[in-house]
Order: sequence, then C-alpha cells, then structure tokens
Amino acid sequence: MSPRPVNHPDIPAERTGVLLINLGTPDATDFWSVRRYLKEFLWDPRVIEVNRVLWWGILNLIILNVRPGIAGKAYREIWDTETNESPLRRYTREQADGLGARLKDAGLDVDWAMRYGNPSIANKLEAMRARGCRKILLMALYPQYSATTTATAYDKAFEALSKMRWQPAVRTTPAYPDAPSYIEALAKTTRAHLACLDWEPDVLLTSFHGLPKRYFDAGDPYHCHCALTARLLGEALGWPEGKVRLAFQSRFGREEWLKPYMQEVMSELPAEGTKRVAVISPGFVSDCVETLEEVAIGLKETFMRAGGEQFTYIPCLNASEDGLDVLEAVALKELGGWLAEA
Repeated sequence: MSPRPVNHPDIPAERTGVLLINLGTPDATDFWSVRRYLKEFLWDPRVIEVNRVLWWGILNLIILNVRPGIAGKAYREIWDTETNESPLRRYTREQADGLGARLKDAGLDVDWAMRYGNPSIANKLEAMRARGCRKILLMALYPQYSATTTATAYDKAFEALSKMRWQPAVRTTPAYPDAPSYIEALAKTTRAHLACLDWEPDVLLTSFHGLPKRYFDAGDPYHCHCALTARLLGEALGWPEGKVRLAFQSRFGREEWLKPYMQEVMSELPAEGTKRVAVISPGFVSDCVETLEEVAIGLKETFMRAGGEQFTYIPCLNASEDGLDVLEAVALKELGGWLAEA
C-alpha cells in the first residue's frame, strides 16, 4: 500500500547530486553576446571591489562599449565551430558527463552550471531539485581559493537557494591546491606533454590568473594557494629548484596586481638566456580564452618576439582521464556520509 494519501502529487525518489560550477562564457562571439557576459561578470562586487557608483559609470560608459569587440575577437580565435560553443563550455560539459558516468553506480546525479552566463546556477539547481536531489554538493572548479571565484560561485548558489520553497541540503567543496590526486595529475600531464617534444624546456612557467594585490592584503589566500601548487608540482616532477616558476596573467586596470606579471616575465626571459619555455596553467581546470588565446597564442608571440626559440603550452586537465580522476577523488571525499544514503 502506498504511504501517500489519495491524490497526493508525485514526488521523485530522493537522490544526491553534484553540481560542477565553472566561471562562465558568452553564448556567442558577437558584440552583444560578449557584452551581456562581461556586464554580468564585471558588475560582480566580488570581482571588482570599488565604489559602485563610480564603477557603474566606468563599466557602462567606457568598458562595455569597447571591451566586447576586443574580447569577441579573442573568443573567435578559439571558438569551437563544430559545437558552436566556447572551449570552456564544451570541456565543462564533458567533465560533468565523464564524472556522471563514473559516479553512476553510486546513484549520483551530476550536472554543471556557469557562474556568469548560461546555463545558470539557479536554473540547474532548480532542475536538480525537480529530479529529486535532496542533497547537492556544490563543486566550484577552482583548485585555488579566491573570493573572486570560489566565493562568488557559492554566493550565487545560496542566492538561488534563498528563493526555494523546498531547499535541498547543500555542501560546498573547498579548494584543493595540494590534493595528491591534483598534483599527481598535473605532473603526469606535464611529463606526457614534454615527452612528445624533441627539446627540453629551460623552465616551466606556472601561469595563474592574476588578482589585485589589495585583495591579497585584505586576506584572500589565493597567492599562497598558487605558490603551494607550483612548489608541489616542481617537487612531484623531481626538478631542481628554480626550474618551475610562478607568474600571474590577465592583469586588468592600472593598480598593482600579484607579481611577477606573466607578460613581463615572457619578455625578459630570453635576455636572461632562457630560450626554451613550457607553460602550464594549473589554476584553470578547463581550457578557456585565458589559456588558449592569451597564453598559447598571445604570450607565445611575446616570448618569440623577445628572442625566444621554443615555446609550448601544456593543456589543462579538461575532461582527460587524469582530470576526471581529480574530480572524482575530490567529489568522493566531500560526499562522505552522503553516499551510503544516495
């Protein structure tokens, strides 16, 4: 006999879910698509911590009239024309599919969302709730913690939860800059990539997205997490001290950001006698415009113009088996106590 009263609405069986959350991407490369994406991204007070009235004027009167054209050109350089989407969207979708396949036997529901743009966190949380997810692990795809990335992703999820009549229970995944599976995967993919070359790099540059220095001064642990990852990668590779170096890319505006700046490093290395360089971006779980256009294309051009001879970019873990190993290990750790109930 059914325990439900007569005419009671159907309720899906309870499930446990994992929601992968990445940064975001425009839906297309045209001016207005990129503008919508940049407006949402750059208006986030977690990302731009300045006077809101002043910033509104700068953003809407200057940046959003100029930057979409520049950014759109960069996106067109790396756009996946076969699937008509950015690499970030494709790789995040593939990561969710791959992790879902691995966790299928545990009965877990794995989905993905973007902090900025589509698919939105709110829509995906509602869809998972409708499928019966009463427990959801929020998994921001940032190995190194920053308020500008991890915190704002979870802020957006909590905002969506605050509007739900029947909220699922949630957990947030912490950063994992020193997770053994993560460091092992970085070292393994580095070795495999370099083994395909007929030359050996003089230095491996670990390029992380930059951050205003005042954010660090205010207590953001991001710089420390990046330095930790870079050091552990060098140790895992067994290389001498100094062969793995840390730098920060994507500086924006005039204020001081975390140093050293990647652009300056790439310009100075050839003059120092470093002519062969490999670059990896451990802070990005998925390749995107910052890695494929800014690093693999733009910074390579900078290095070669400065007198460099050999340059190679080592792709992100993406949806590779090594990358999925990391996501699975992190997810299973944070799902402790829930899996038996899934």
